[in-house]
Amino acid sequence: QVQLVESGGGLVQAGDSLRLSCVVSGRTFRSYAMGWFRQAPGKEREFVAAITWSGANTYYADSVKDRFTISRDNAKSPVYLQMNSLKPEDTAVYYCASRPYDASERSSEYVYWGQGTQVTVSS
Repeated sequence: QVQLVESGGGLVQAGDSLRLSCVVSGRTFRSYAMGWFRQAPGKEREFVAAITWSGANTYYADSVKDRFTISRDNAKSPVYLQMNSLKPEDTAVYYCASRPYDASERSSEYVYWGQGTQVTVSS
């Protein structure tokens, strides 16, 4: 069974930083891409960032570009989301997800999901 566990969420003030982590365990794909998504109350889940299985390529939503950084050390290591210059509109539950090989911005293309971690940014 594959498990994804996110951590690192919390309550911060606007302008602060947080680093989210996602650890994958169990029998998963040999090479898997990872994505971060978020869902605010009353809104649909939206793409935040994604990284290929090798870490060579990364993708970001326009709303977080130049503020957030997704990273991984290798194909089997945890995946991180460094979030800087946080804004109140970044408040949401953040989910990590995995899929084989290529990264994607579409949540429907991800196979495994974590339970989510809450990020709250106060103004």
